[in-house]
Amino acid sequence: MDQLVIALLNGVIYGLLLFMVSAGLTLIFGMMGILNFAHASFYMLGAYFAYVLQGPLGFWWALIVSPVLVGVVGALVERYILRRVHHHGHAHELLVTFGLSFIIAELVKLFFGNYPVNYRVPSSLDFSAFALGGLNYPAYRIFMGGVAITMFIAIYQLLTRTRVGIVVRSALYRPKMAEALGHNVPLVFMGVFGVGSALAGLAGAVAGAFYTTNPNMALELGVLVFVVVVVGGLGSLGGAMVASILIGVVTSVAVGIDATLADFLSLFGAGAWAEHAGGIFTLKVSSLASTIPFALMLLVLLIRPHGLMGSKG
Repeated sequence: MDQLVIALLNGVIYGLLLFMVSAGLTLIFGMMGILNFAHASFYMLGAYFAYVLQGPLGFWWALIVSPVLVGVVGALVERYILRRVHHHGHAHELLVTFGLSFIIAELVKLFFGNYPVNYRVPSSLDFSAFALGGLNYPAYRIFMGGVAITMFIAIYQLLTRTRVGIVVRSALYRPKMAEALGHNVPLVFMGVFGVGSALAGLAGAVAGAFYTTNPNMALELGVLVFVVVVVGGLGSLGGAMVASILIGVVTSVAVGIDATLADFLSLFGAGAWAEHAGGIFTLKVSSLASTIPFALMLLVLLIRPHGLMGSKG
C-alpha cells in the first residue's frame, strides 16, 4: 500500500512537471495558433541558464532570472524568425521550430559538452518532507508540485480576471480591429510567445536541479509534451492540467506493475491461449509504461478528436 501511495505521489508530481512545460505551449497555441516544436528546447535552456547563474547569484535568484532570459530568447525568436513565416501557415512554423530545436541542442553541446552538468538541489531544500513505508520523500518534489500549482493559478487568474486574453484573441482573429482600438498587435504576439517560453524556462530551472540536466532533456520530454497538449485539447489550459496528471499517474503506477496481459486474460479463462500466442500478451506492464501515453493519445483522438477539454471549433 505504501508503495502505491509513493507511486501516486510521484505520478502527480511528474504530471505537474509536464503541465509546467506544456502550459506555455498551450498558451502559445491557444492565443496565437502556433505549434512550437522547439518549446521543449526552451525548457532545456531554462535548466542550463539556472545552472550557470546558480554560482554567481544563488539558486533562488537563478530561479527568477533564468525564466526571464528564456522569455527574452523566445520573444526574439518570434520577432525575427517566426513572424517572417507566420503568414505561410502551420507547416512552415513547424519546420522552422523543428530546425530551431536542433540548433539550440547543438549550441548547448558546444558550450557545455555532451554530458550532464552538475546542477543540484540547493541545501535549503535537500531534506525529507516525510517518511512513508521506510522511504523518505524528498521535499524538493513537493516544491516542484507547489510551483506548478502556483503557475496554474496565476495563468488562470491572468486569463480570466484581466483583459489580456481578450486583447490577444482579438489581435489573433481581428487584427485590424485590435489595431484600430490602439493595440500593438505584433508586440502582443511577441509578448505572448515570450511569456510562454518563460514558463517553459521556469519548468526547466525547477526540474533541472532534481532530474538530470543534459543536452538530451528536451528530446526526452518534447514528444511527451505534445502528447499532453493533444490529449488535453489544443489551447485548453485546464485540459493540459488534467492530461498531465493523468499521464503522470498512469505512467508512474504502470512502472511498478509486473503483471502481463496474459495474467489479466487468465481471469476470463484465456490465459493459456495468451501465453501460447506470446508477443505483447507476455510483456510486463512495466516494460510498456513508456508507450502508455501514446496509446492514451490514440484512444482520445479516436473518441474525442478535439481532446478531453478542447474546443470542437
